[in-house]
Amino acid sequence: MSPRQAPSIDITSGLMLLLLAAVWGGSFFFAEIALREVPPLTITLHRVFWAVPILVIVVFWQGIEIPKSIQAWFCYLGMGALNNAIPFSLIFWGQTNMESGLASILNGTTAVFGAVVAGIFLIDEPLTTRKIVGAVFGVVGVAVIMGLDALTDFDPRNLAQLAVLGAALSYAFASVWAKRYLSSYPPVMNALGMLIGSTVLMFPIAFLVDGIPVLALSKGVWASLIAIAILSTALAYLLYFKILARAGSANLMLVTLLIPPFAIGLGVVFLGETLTIEALLGFIIIAMGLVITDGRLLRALSNKIKSRG
Repeated sequence: MSPRQAPSIDITSGLMLLLLAAVWGGSFFFAEIALREVPPLTITLHRVFWAVPILVIVVFWQGIEIPKSIQAWFCYLGMGALNNAIPFSLIFWGQTNMESGLASILNGTTAVFGAVVAGIFLIDEPLTTRKIVGAVFGVVGVAVIMGLDALTDFDPRNLAQLAVLGAALSYAFASVWAKRYLSSYPPVMNALGMLIGSTVLMFPIAFLVDGIPVLALSKGVWASLIAIAILSTALAYLLYFKILARAGSANLMLVTLLIPPFAIGLGVVFLGETLTIEALLGFIIIAMGLVITDGRLLRALSNKIKSRG
């Protein structure tokens, strides 16, 4: 296999990728239910706090050594902020003014932003013309979703959309942070350290803004909070690193295209949500941006045309 060629996806990896998309897509659905009784920052706290014990069990079961250096835990704190505390809070707040499906579509810009941010800050991932064109498609897709009136008229809905885009950008910086500062540690330990870091950050923030969490919640809301922590966070990160090892980061990026259909489907079937034509068109344009950024489909088409010629 050449250095430029990504590992292929076997059936097991493909099914794991679909499962990852389902549990991550489900996070938007679970959050929508939890928001009926729990404020956004407290949902973030629940999401990271309840996921920690699961990963603690996995780390000890696998016999992974827990880092003892202050530097390592400072890096985990930074990762927890960039990959959990900031984006989760922005997405959940954004969902107070928009549908879960639309939030998942805007979150789909993560991979495109990630390629650009990595190109700027990482020497071994240069900013190519292909990545720039992919980013342009991503921006156009967002513009189609938000509409031209977003530039002239203040609307809380537009502010919510910007919050979700801010979350996508935070995820992009988290990828750079992880590659620079966490690549020498075991992946599962990185997930645990990150979640502990985000929990430490969210306890004072959630208490200060939302007050002491209310525990007298309905069964449906509690079920959603546990599901978003165990399925959409703990299980999701275990799947993420397993797929990364089996199929590589390029194939893992495909999950970005698979998350919105799951989130949209759950929102339409169980929450009665509807999406505008602009939102669906924007998703198609953003997806095209990701395809261009990835480059493999375009190379395959080019090679097929050349072989016929």
